[in-house]
Amino acid sequence: MRKLLNEELERLSVDRFRESEKTPLIIILDNVRSLNNIGSVFRTADAYRVEKIYLCGITAQPPHKDIRKTALGATETVAWEYRENTTEVIQELNEQGVITCAIEQADQSVSLHEFQPNGAKIAVVMGNEVKGVQQEVVEACTTVIELEQYGTKHSLNISVCTGIVIYDLFYKMGR
Repeated sequence: MRKLLNEELERLSVDRFRESEKTPLIIILDNVRSLNNIGSVFRTADAYRVEKIYLCGITAQPPHKDIRKTALGATETVAWEYRENTTEVIQELNEQGVITCAIEQADQSVSLHEFQPNGAKIAVVMGNEVKGVQQEVVEACTTVIELEQYGTKHSLNISVCTGIVIYDLFYKMGR
C-alpha cells in the first residue's frame, strides 16, 4: 500500500469548488469563542461541500490569522455570512422550509444516529464551548439532535462535534 501524493488526490480548484453542487447543509456557529474551532469548522465544511456557514454573535469572522491557521484556505471556498442574532437566522431559515437543528443535550432530543434528513435542507446550530446553544435558539429550532456520549465528560469539542455531524448527515443525504 502506498500513500497518495497531493497531486493524485484530484482536489477541486477554488473556482471549480465554488461552481460545484453543494450539500444542502448549513452550519450556524452560535457564539463560538475559539478561533481555531472556527477555522476547523470551515475546513470540515469545505471537505464535504457544505452550502454555507453563518457566524453569529461573538463568533469571529475571517480574515483572522488564527482562523486561517486551521481553515487552510477554506474561508475562501465555503460561503459564509456574519449575523449578530442567531435566533433571527433560525426564524428566517424556518420560514424558508429549512429543517433547523440545535446540536444539544435536551429533553425530547433525537439521537444523531436516529435522525433522518428525508431529503430536506438542514441547518445545524453549534453552540458556545462553555454554555452550548442558547436556550432561545434551541426553542426556535425545528428539532434538537444529540450526540450520545458514554464516558465521564458531558460534551465534545465543537470542531469534533461538528465534524461528526457533517460526516453523518453528508452520507444520510446520499452524497
